Amino acid sequence: MKATETLHDRGQSLWLDNITRDLLETGTLSRYIDELSVTGLTSNPTIFDHAIKNSSSYDAAIRKKVREGKSGENLFFELALEDLTRAADLFRPIWERTRSVDGWVSLEVSPLLAHDTASTLAAAKALHARAGRPNLLIKIPGSQEGLPAIEEAVFAGVPINVTLLFSSEQYLAAADAFLRGIERRVAGGLPPEVGSVASVFISRWDAAVKDKVPETLRNQLGIAIAKRTYKAYRALLASPRWQRVFNAGARPQRLLWASTGTKDPAASDVLYVSTLAAPLTVNTMPEGTLKALADHGKLGGILTPDGGDSDDVLAQFGRAGIGVEALANQLQDDGAKSFVSSWHELMNVIAAKSHDLAKAS
Repeated sequence: MKATETLHDRGQSLWLDNITRDLLETGTLSRYIDELSVTGLTSNPTIFDHAIKNSSSYDAAIRKKVREGKSGENLFFELALEDLTRAADLFRPIWERTRSVDGWVSLEVSPLLAHDTASTLAAAKALHARAGRPNLLIKIPGSQEGLPAIEEAVFAGVPINVTLLFSSEQYLAAADAFLRGIERRVAGGLPPEVGSVASVFISRWDAAVKDKVPETLRNQLGIAIAKRTYKAYRALLASPRWQRVFNAGARPQRLLWASTGTKDPAASDVLYVSTLAAPLTVNTMPEGTLKALADHGKLGGILTPDGGDSDDVLAQFGRAGIGVEALANQLQDDGAKSFVSSWHELMNVIAAKSHDLAKAS
């Protein structure tokens, strides 16, 4: 049995952190679903930037849309929705079989809106409506400005992937925003089943401190943060507040491990997959990590609700001079800036391709 199948059998969903038109056209995504237990998919501006820049697969569609007078963000979201609605249709049987627990795809609002609550909410509603697929999650950053938009979007019934979370504190704030939206739906007599995941980024922690800590602590911080967050997740799900909305028919907002490709070439290429198995969670992984897991991955134990050794490991980082809370805030801010940079690059790529393709036609 492949490690991908074993992980799925342990109760964790494997999602692919990638989308390209080639994955769809060649049947590769369908094969991943059938053979590697992939049950969902995530995307972000960086992924689309690379997909469009490094492939001619989008050229015909771009040429057509340019002739229709489309450009910039509007052209991009049409391309993205074409890909993601096709992917959503591939995952739809899983979404239906699991009664909306699994089988989701994700599309992010423009990262330029990260500090604009009202515009983020409006964009989330509009994109979900344009997609016309019930198993499409809209990604909203779990920043201070994003939290009110998350609550309002959930109250409006829009499924949300809360992105750019880096700590248990940031996760709990995002979960609280989701829960407020659900509680308002219950109070208003609305159906409480609104899909959501909370995406906690892992590998960026270790990349941030690799030159600042002793060799004995390398590649341990991300896992310790994940274990601490999993403890907070399990405690929240067991709380009276959550039990009340469960009793009203709500579904859990699942915890998702993001940024799980190993960045240190000296470490295992499945480090953040083999150590973070846990039921009722998701691990969204790059294509290379998925293939490595299927080829030679070996899994460790299942995460324990008590956080395991996370407190001890984080105390060691504290003694090494790493302030976890400050670093979490920095990583979230840096992540938002990175997505903005990728977004600008993406818009430049689309503008250049639009110009060249229009000129050649």
